[in-house]
Amino acid sequence: MFTGIITDIGRIEAAEQRGDLRLRISCHYDMARVDLGASIACSGVCLTVVDKGEHWFAVDLSAETILRTAPGLWEAGNSLNLERSLKLGDELGGHIVTGHVDGVGEIEAAVDVGGSVRLAILAGPAVEAYIARKGSVALDGVSLTVNDVETLSEGVRFTVNIIPHTALQTSFADVRPGRRVNIEIDVLARYIGRMMELRR
Repeated sequence: MFTGIITDIGRIEAAEQRGDLRLRISCHYDMARVDLGASIACSGVCLTVVDKGEHWFAVDLSAETILRTAPGLWEAGNSLNLERSLKLGDELGGHIVTGHVDGVGEIEAAVDVGGSVRLAILAGPAVEAYIARKGSVALDGVSLTVNDVETLSEGVRFTVNIIPHTALQTSFADVRPGRRVNIEIDVLARYIGRMMELRR
C-alpha cells in the first residue's frame, strides 16, 4: 500500500532478460533499512526487492507486468518515481495507491499555466468510467487531482496540474507530449465499479 507521494527518483542502471526482466535501480534510500522481499513502487508499479546493495536494489518484472505498463519504461537509463510501502501510523498525504496499473495513457499536451504545467492525458475505455473531476488518480505513481474530464469516442481525456514542487520531486520535471504513463484509478472507484457490474 502506498500514498502516491514520491520519496525518491531512481534510475535504471541495468536491465537484463533472464526469464523475467531483472532491473538494477539506483536510489538514495538507506538500503540497510530495506529488507529483501520489501515492496517499492516504481513509477506506480508495486515491485519486490530481490537483491540490494549500497544505494541500489534489484527487482524482477514478469511478462505480464511489462505488458500492462507503459511501453519503453523499463529501459536502462530511464528515471523512475520511487515510493516505499506505507507503514502503520504514516501520514496519508496523497490517496490510497495499491501499485496495480489499470491502464496506460498518453500525454497529449503539456502547457505552462502560471508556475505549473497542465497535462492533458488520453486514456482508453478501461479507465474511462473511473476518472472523475476533482477525484484522485495516480500517474506513474504520483497522486494527482483531476481537473477536468471529457468523454471521447474511444476513451477519455482528462487534465491534471503538476506544481513546481511535484515536478522537482518526480520524473515529471521534463514531461513532454507523447510520453506514455501508468494510470491507477482510485481504489474506491475500482470497487464501486465492480459492484455496479454485479448489479446489472
